[in-house]
Amino acid sequence: MSERQAVKVTIGGEEYTVRSELPAEYTREVAAHFDRVLRGIRGSLPTVEAHKTAILAGLAVTDELFQARRGDTEHAGRLTTLIEELTRLMPPGRRGAASRSSVEE
Repeated sequence: MSERQAVKVTIGGEEYTVRSELPAEYTREVAAHFDRVLRGIRGSLPTVEAHKTAILAGLAVTDELFQARRGDTEHAGRLTTLIEELTRLMPPGRRGAASRSSVEE
């Protein structure tokens, strides 16, 4: 387990110190992405209270996660179908090796 490091990030105009075992650059990228989403919501809804825009930003980022997961599952399904189709096209003696190579979800 790697050592936790303190990383300073700015979200919504405020500076925070985040302690994480992940690389500092990754932590900064995550914070910057959330900050962009938050600023976008604040820009489109300027009269909404700050804590409510933070909740909406959290929902927007969670939606991105769910959409990405759904996409991964769909891609894995397509790859599995493609492997099955290609396996059927292979000569019978070669099919055993191909069927052991499958896409795991």
